[in-house]
Amino acid sequence: MKTIETIATVTEDGKITVQLPPDIPAGEHKVVVVIDEHPLVEKPETKEKRPPLNFPVDNYGPWPENLSLRREDMYDDWGR
Repeated sequence: MKTIETIATVTEDGKITVQLPPDIPAGEHKVVVVIDEHPLVEKPETKEKRPPLNFPVDNYGPWPENLSLRREDMYDDWGR
């Protein structure tokens, strides 16, 4: 058994055309057809535009001049 995912063209009269890989031998084969409900070309969604999020802001003034955020200055020898 081999699973092949490809694109098929469906005509107005309900017939499909499928291009298979060359390693499939000629002859009769049992085939399962699954029709995906989503089209290949997706239409742009028309969603309502939401207002921007309003996050609270706390202002504590400017940072101290000698503030160091280096790992060596923030943690001791044990990494705590």
